[in-house]
Order: sequence, then structure tokens, then C-alpha cells
Amino acid sequence: MNQTAIAGKRVFICGSALRGQPDNKNLGDAKFIRESKTRPIYRLHSAENGWHPAIYEVNTGGVSIPGEVYELTPEDFEQLAVGEPPHMYPSDVILEDGEVLTAFLYPRELVEKYQWEDISDRGGWAAYKAGS
Repeated sequence: MNQTAIAGKRVFICGSALRGQPDNKNLGDAKFIRESKTRPIYRLHSAENGWHPAIYEVNTGGVSIPGEVYELTPEDFEQLAVGEPPHMYPSDVILEDGEVLTAFLYPRELVEKYQWEDISDRGGWAAYKAGS
């Protein structure tokens, strides 16, 4: 195993940095690992009138959010984190297979305060943007 793989950080991406989305370049030299979904314990909203996704964990009424798993170097992860919209923060998410990875979540309180559109049942961020 090479040093990059040893030092790599696996991240779950489910928004504008997905393959085919405008911010995929923000992943730098990240290695695409696979497509995946979260466990059905999250909600997905369209924040700032569709500027970026807002994902948060819920106790009831959650859905599986589709996304992609990438391996990033520490430098690429730091660059990704710096480029995230205000208020987004790295946190653990649980994938459908039980793997726990880092993803960028959004405070539920702000989603509710601004009443941003709930797009949880629209098939994920890429599907939502394709239909917008």
C-alpha cells in the first residue's frame, strides 16, 4: 500500500462535488471509490435557493441519501473543507452498509429557520439539480 492510501481519508460526498457536478474539481486528486447511500436517518434540503445541499440527521422520518465515497489526502480534505459554504461542518455519517465516514452536514436549526425546500424524496442532489 502506498503512503497516499495510508494517509487517505474516506469522505462521503452527496452534493455539488459529485461526479458531473460543478464542484467536483474541489476534490482535487481524490480517488473515487464507489457509489453508496446513507442509512435512512437523514434529510436533504436545497439551501440558499439551490446553491448547495443541506443534510442533517433525524431521529424519525429520514431517507437514504445517495452519494459517492472518495479517498482524499489530508491536503485535499483541508482544501475541500475550506471551500464548503458557510455553516457546513464535517461530521460522521453512517452508510447503508454500516461504514462510518465523514461528510459535510448543515445545522438543522438554520434549515428550519429559513424553511428551505425539503428535497429528501427527489433522488439526491444530482437528480434534484437535473430536474431544476
